[in-house]
Amino acid sequence: MTTTIATPFGDLLRRWRLARRLSQLELSAMAEVSQRHLSYLENEKAAPSREMVTHLGAVLDVPLRDRNALLSAAGFAAVYPERGLDEPAMAQIQHILELILAAHDPFPAYVIDRVWNLVLTNKSAGALVSRIIDPAEAALFGGNLLRLSFHPRGLRRHLVNWDEAAAALLGRLERETAERPADTVLAELLDEIRAYPGVAELPDRPEMPTGADLLVPLHLDLDDGNLRLFTTIATIGAPYDITLEELRLETLLPADAESEATLRLLSD
Repeated sequence: MTTTIATPFGDLLRRWRLARRLSQLELSAMAEVSQRHLSYLENEKAAPSREMVTHLGAVLDVPLRDRNALLSAAGFAAVYPERGLDEPAMAQIQHILELILAAHDPFPAYVIDRVWNLVLTNKSAGALVSRIIDPAEAALFGGNLLRLSFHPRGLRRHLVNWDEAAAALLGRLERETAERPADTVLAELLDEIRAYPGVAELPDRPEMPTGADLLVPLHLDLDDGNLRLFTTIATIGAPYDITLEELRLETLLPADAESEATLRLLSD
C-alpha cells in the first residue's frame, strides 16, 4: 500500500511565491496582507481562512487546478469544477466551440487542452493532417499536437522552417511549464519533447513572450506544392472552471493566395 503525504499549505504558498519571483514583502504589498502574517502562513504558525487562500491564489495568478490544491492543503473543499466537454453541463460550450471551428473552414482550426492534446478540430484541420500523417503512424502521436510537431515521423518531415517553428513551440511549452511549476504532467511532456532528435540544437528561446509568438509561420512542403501558413492563438480563460481556463483555440491562416487555394481544395 502506497501512502501519499500531503504538502502543507505553507510549503505550497512559498513555492508559488518563489515561482512568481516575489519576496514576502512584495507579495504582502500586492495582497494587502502584513508581511508578518504572510510569514506565519508560510511557516505554518497560522492557518489561513478560505477567503485568504482564494485571495492569495488570485494575487499569485495560480491556475485554477492548483488553487484547488491550495484549498485542499489548507483543509478546505475544492471550489473550481473540472468537467469534460462531453458532459451535459458543457454542451452549450462545446456547441459554441464547434460553431467557431466550423466558421473557420476552409482554414484549419483546433482546440487543445493544457498538455496540448487535441480536443476538437474542424474539417480542414483533419484534411490537412491526413495529407501529412500516415494513418498507420497516427498512434505514435497519441492525439498530441507537440508530439505531432516534434516526432521525427510527424509534421517536421514536411516543415521547411522546422527550426524556426519548433523553437517557437518549444518556447511556449517552456514558459507554460515555468508558469505551472506544480504540473508534473506538463513537465514530463517538456522532458519528452526535449529528448527528440534535434531539439537540443534549436535556437535559444526568449524567457518572455514576444510579438513573434503571436504569429508563428509554417512553411509546409507537400507532394503537390508548398503551403505557407501562420498560426494564431486564443484562450478562453474562464476564471471559474478548470476545463475552460485550460482550453486554447488555435487557428491557421494562409500567408499567400496559393496557400489559400490549396486549403480550399483540401477542405473540399
